[in-house]
Amino acid sequence: MISVQNLRKTYRRHANVVEVLKGIDLVIESGEFLAVVGASGSGKSTLMHVMGTLDQPDSGMVMLGPRRIDNLGRSEQNRLRNGTFGFIFQFYHLLPELTTLQNVMMPALVGAGVFNWMGRKREAVRNATEMLERVGLGHRLHHKPRELSGGEMQRTAIARALVAKPKILFADEPTGNLDTDSGKDIVELLKSVNRDQGVTILMVTHNLELVRQTDRVVRMTSGRLGELPVERAVLAEC
Repeated sequence: MISVQNLRKTYRRHANVVEVLKGIDLVIESGEFLAVVGASGSGKSTLMHVMGTLDQPDSGMVMLGPRRIDNLGRSEQNRLRNGTFGFIFQFYHLLPELTTLQNVMMPALVGAGVFNWMGRKREAVRNATEMLERVGLGHRLHHKPRELSGGEMQRTAIARALVAKPKILFADEPTGNLDTDSGKDIVELLKSVNRDQGVTILMVTHNLELVRQTDRVVRMTSGRLGELPVERAVLAEC
């Protein structure tokens, strides 16, 4: 489904040079739920951002099936991010002045553009409502983010990421702002999306306990990857 080959990324600020990705090779199969674990600063979020075309590598390639995507033009990458890819972040990035329903409808508005929006609005409302019901928020359609719990805000962000029916979902520390129980609920929700809808998921996390729900775990250490069996990953935390 998506892969990277000899991926390298270095950040420079004044005299400081930090090599974040050091020749990464990784293949994620269609329908796989993969977790990337590692300490803060190990490069796992950078890897996700580069794979999702949110950032550019210094060298190496990102492939979506047989197609290279890291060198596409901006408009083509925008279309990928608005359709083929979905993104969930630790910080929910909900617009505070909009309702839950309106926040979930935003990808449809961006994709349609202002001039086509009125012809597509009814369908967008229906799709967003169905997705919110699917994540357990059918009773919160007209609430604003300040009226929601952390878990509800993250479920809203997940609904927004899924409403365009992406093939690949990138989740960057999706439970980082949640308590333990809420975090487990979110990962169980992601697993159900992976199982029932066949969505390929790459989840970045520092919480090894959460990887029980995933198919495979890789550990990022100082810009390099190593395979880690799921059970071993869980035991390593104990």
